[in-house]
Amino acid sequence: MAKKGTLLIVDDNRNILSAVKLLADKIFAKVVTLSSPTTLVSTIIAEKPDVLLLDMNFHTGINTGNEGIFWLREVTGKFPHIKVVLFTAYADIDLAVRAMKEGAVDFIVKPWNNEKLVETLLNAFELSKEKGKKETPKQAKREIPMFWGSSTEMAHIRTVVERVAATDANILITGENGTGKEVLAREIHRLSTRNNKEMIALDMGAIPDSLFESELFGHKKGAFTNAHADRIGKMVAANGSTLFMDEIGNLPLNLQTKMLVALQSRCVVPLGGNTAQDVDIRLITATNRDLFAMAERGDFRQDLLFRINTIHINLPPLRRRTVDIVPLAERFIDHYCEKYNKEPLQLSQDAASKLVAHPFEGNIRELQNIMEKAVIMCDGNCIKPEHMQLYVSHSNVTTQTSTLEDIERKAIADAIDSCGGNLTLVAQLLGITRQTLYNKIKRYGL
Repeated sequence: MAKKGTLLIVDDNRNILSAVKLLADKIFAKVVTLSSPTTLVSTIIAEKPDVLLLDMNFHTGINTGNEGIFWLREVTGKFPHIKVVLFTAYADIDLAVRAMKEGAVDFIVKPWNNEKLVETLLNAFELSKEKGKKETPKQAKREIPMFWGSSTEMAHIRTVVERVAATDANILITGENGTGKEVLAREIHRLSTRNNKEMIALDMGAIPDSLFESELFGHKKGAFTNAHADRIGKMVAANGSTLFMDEIGNLPLNLQTKMLVALQSRCVVPLGGNTAQDVDIRLITATNRDLFAMAERGDFRQDLLFRINTIHINLPPLRRRTVDIVPLAERFIDHYCEKYNKEPLQLSQDAASKLVAHPFEGNIRELQNIMEKAVIMCDGNCIKPEHMQLYVSHSNVTTQTSTLEDIERKAIADAIDSCGGNLTLVAQLLGITRQTLYNKIKRYGL
């Protein structure tokens, strides 16, 4: 039998690496081994394997399989053409099912049968070489996996998410702008039992006041001017799935009451309609505002807050996750290199140091924008500080003249601070509409 293809084996047991390599050398043209997954991505880029045999656990005493699932997501997200076979010493059927859902093509239990292992690896190789196979809808819509990082706070949040994702508990996500609240919501939905349907997202900060009710509950033809046809609201569209409401603090008080009734009764009445429609949703909400303080002031219904706040997750700002800044930056570099068809780029040590020292007022969203610009501006194979165009705070500017955008950004930020985050007052203070204010807040990452 002619040897073919490249196999990459990742296992922390060197004896297992040697044994499997000895077996695989007979069927693969090239066999590469790694005793740790830390260099997995760079090794894949260099060696271009067809099949990956990936261990599920890499630390003594830990047998949850979470490490293997994490690296499986990394590989299937970045290199969907590689077929992954998972390797574990624990015959856990639930874990096997979970791994298959995440994109693994098969699952091998240690100690293994040589014939079964060879057959499994060959089948995976044949799958990797199939031509013209259409992508399934799930594959076509694969999201970039959630990056948890290695900070203590994110480790705690991950534990909470893994416990509650499969339930229908309503979740409130809080945190500064740009911390990744919607990304976390999508991860929760992906891990939920409702992931066979698309999550419905609704940005309350981008909806004009007059359309709040229609967007949420729908409307009947003729319910108001320009209502020329029936419209299904987001709560009905999310039936059987997850509804993510971003900037929930912007929901007007009169609609908070209707929202509470809809959540309690599990049905909605469209604007201009008389018949209630049943809804079965899992609600995830998010805000950068202090809903608890708003409830004390009477700006947000306390009973609604209790209803949406079964589980509360507060995402930390990036400045408290300095250990994750460089790995996140490298992740964005890989993403934008692929998007703009550029050869893989490295992050220089000087650039990495600059990033770690940067305050990141715009959090992960700011870092993402910085790395996208850097990938575009870099004309070599290494991103340097001059490629990144880091934003400099006005307090540190001495001789440089501010641009109009800088002045506007600072004026809006100062107004938000002086108004205690009340965006209605901010808009009145600045003499602009609330919609224009929302657009500018998003533009400047405030």
